[in-house]
Order: sequence, then structure tokens, then C-alpha cells
Amino acid sequence: MLDLDAIRADTPGTANRIHLNNAGAALMPKPVVDTVRRHLDLEEAIGGYEAKAEAQDALEGVYHSITRLLGAKRHEIALVENATVAWNKAFFGISFREGDRILTCQSEYGANYIGYLQMAKWKGVRIEIIPNDSSGAIDPEALRAMLDDRVRLISITHIPTSGGLVNPAEAIGAIAREHNILYLLDACQTLGQMPVDVSAIGCDMLSATGRKFLRGPRGTGFLYMRSDIIADMEPPMIDNFAANWIDANTYTLRKDAKLFELWESNTAAQLGLGAAIDYALNLGIEAIRDRAEILSSRLREGLAAIDGVTVRDLGHVKCAIVTFEVAGKPPEDVIADLNQRGVNCSMSTADSTILDFAARKLPSLVRLSPHYYNTEVEIDTALEVVQAAAEG
Repeated sequence: MLDLDAIRADTPGTANRIHLNNAGAALMPKPVVDTVRRHLDLEEAIGGYEAKAEAQDALEGVYHSITRLLGAKRHEIALVENATVAWNKAFFGISFREGDRILTCQSEYGANYIGYLQMAKWKGVRIEIIPNDSSGAIDPEALRAMLDDRVRLISITHIPTSGGLVNPAEAIGAIAREHNILYLLDACQTLGQMPVDVSAIGCDMLSATGRKFLRGPRGTGFLYMRSDIIADMEPPMIDNFAANWIDANTYTLRKDAKLFELWESNTAAQLGLGAAIDYALNLGIEAIRDRAEILSSRLREGLAAIDGVTVRDLGHVKCAIVTFEVAGKPPEDVIADLNQRGVNCSMSTADSTILDFAARKLPSLVRLSPHYYNTEVEIDTALEVVQAAAEG
């Protein structure tokens, strides 16, 4: 059972705003902010290199925390600047050839899809969309029917940016393993709101950020790379941390996932990421998931009960991202009304997931994303605002 009073006391931002924008960037708890500040104070006092040297044990602890979060091994984790960097280093580290097929989802995130388009331009790969089932989630059996020896990669977003859908990552992983196909999972919106076990999912690569439901600092992220495939990868950008310079004509690559890191990094932010993961693990990811489900269900059901409001979330399994539209009311106006009442929220637009919005003929949507530190009263306040907007 989560101690909500203690959690909110750890989260000063809850005194200022009703923060329902956790799919954007969550409110950091005090232990995270204090960790970042302590290291910055140390850098101020003794210097950046020297402070990092003193923090080596703590930095090693960040990797350990990520392995606990994912069920991974220490040498399978790389710390990077954000989820996009993690995803790009994994994707562009694959040796594609002309005619290779990339299978992805209708709800794929825009930044990832641009990567596919770039690889199609450079290498002549083919991009193909896995059909959805009747709920709007990826259909694993439709995926199975698409497979042949030209499929080089299955790459999907686990939880899309534009709604509550949770794609069946584990079922897809079982198919990928059965056919020995590389599997890249964008878990940017997943980690911190529900349990993730990379062995159970069966992914070869996973990209993640710290700033969303993990409640870490902005400018943090990490990459999981299954140990068996690291030797087959070469990132698009390496330095003398990721590789050893042997002589004027030779370098050798690292053998662990630090191959995907660069020498320069934000030590304070990385330590903050570790503190955020530890905070979530100490609370219990299952307890966090259960609380987030209660709040998002209350929000989704309350919105669906308002005349003129249409909830646009797909899938049999839904998460703590809720998207909707109000008839006759531009989303910008609804967001302005929410902001006026102190509710933080955001807007989902077509450019983040063009295929999905086009297929469903969607306008821009209002996005609310509660987390475990929110209260039922805060959810009800947001519903009151939307109700007034719909009536107005």
C-alpha cells in the first residue's frame, strides 16, 4: 500500500499544480533533486573531473538499479542522454542491407519512423506495418503471417505517445525469438508505470527515458542491449570510450553495452536517474502500476460519461495515458481551461504518430497522464473543467 501523504510530501510540485502531464515529464521527488544538487555542489567545490572520480561507486550503482528494474545484466546497460539517443544508437547500429524488411506498428512514434525512412533512403530497406487486432493493438498472428527470411527487424513502440494503448510486447517477443529476428522495443512511456522484464518480453534492445513515469531528470536515458548481439553491432558514432585506438589505422570496439556510450556525460543527471529508479523500486513497481490504473480508469470513465467528450484510447490493456476530444472545442481551448485551474496537461498531435492519426481520422487530442502521486480529488477537478468545457 502506497503512503500517498509521504509521497506527496516528497513531491513539492504537488503543492503548486495538479500535474497530469507525466507522459511528458513527471514531477521529480526530493531525493532525486537532492542527489543532483549534491553532485553539482561537489563539482562547484572541487571540479567536474574530480567530482566524477568521487562518484564512481554511485555511478556504478545506477547501472545496478537499471538491471534490477529490467531484469537485465550489468554489461547489457548503456547510459545515454535520452530515449531517442538510445533508440537511434541501437537502430543505426544494425547492419541493414538492400531489401531488408522492417516491421513496425501503426502507432509508431514519429522520431522512430523517421529513422526507418532514413534507412530506406540510405540502404533501400522496406518499411511495413503490422496490422492491428479489433482493439487497435498489434495483432501477433498478423505479424507471424508477415515473416520471411528478409525480415531483419521488428521494431515497435510499447506504449504510444497518443493514448492509453499497451501493445502486446511479450507476444511479439515470443514470435521474434522463435524466428531469430531482431526485436527493438521503445519503452519510453512504459518504465516507471508498469513492470518490465526484458527476459519475459524477449526483446533484444530496449530504449528508455528518465523524465517520464520514472520521475527522473530531463536529459537522461538508457539502452538495454542483449549481450548475445553486442558483438554484431557498431553504433553510428563512437569515440575513444566506446572504442580503443590501437594504431594509426586500427580501433577495436568495446565488448559490453558501454559501446553505445560516449566519454562525456552529465554525471549529476545520471546520479539523479539512479535515485529516481531506486525511489520507484522501493515503492514497488506493481504498487505503482495498480495506483496508476485506479486513477487513469477513474479519469477515463469520468470523461466517457460527459456528453460531447470522446475518449480515443485503444487496446484491451490500457495504461495511465488518456486522450480525448471535446465536440466543437479546439484542444488548445480545453488545455487553456485546464491550465487556468492549475492542471498541467499536453496535446497529442498528428506529427507524433502520423499513421495512427491518419488511419483513425483524428484531430489533435487533449492528453492527460496521471501517476501514482496524484489524488482522486485532482482527477475530479480535471473532470469538472472538461465538463464545463463540454457544456460551454
